Parts: sequence; structure tokens; C-alpha cells
Amino acid sequence: MEAVHLEIEGMTCSHCVRAVDTRLRNTPGVQVDRVVVGGVDLHYDKSRITLDEISELISDEGYTVA
Repeated sequence: MEAVHLEIEGMTCSHCVRAVDTRLRNTPGVQVDRVVVGGVDLHYDKSRITLDEISELISDEGYTVA
């Protein structure tokens, strides 16, 4: 599992944190360590998912990975 910190633009409240956290926790190959307003720390299995795919999931929730 690879560790990564992603900066996320557009997050402003606990609802934003919850939306991103829930989406990522329900994604195979992703282990969420911490989601806060403006970012996420996670581990991901490179054989199951790419960073681009993770960024797309976050984008689907209405936020942008910086």
C-alpha cells in the first residue's frame, strides 16, 4: 500500500469531509487514514486503483484535487 496526502479544493465544512470520507472508504483498494477540510491522508493499492481514479472519485463528489 502506498501512502499519499492529497490537497482538496472546495471543501469547506464537515459535510464535505463526510462526503469524501464515505466515498473513499467504500472504494476497494483505498484505506483512508484521515480526511479534513482541504485534504486527505490515505493508503492505496496501486494494483487495484490509480491516483487518477481516486482524484475522479473526489471530483464526482464536487471537489478538486490540487
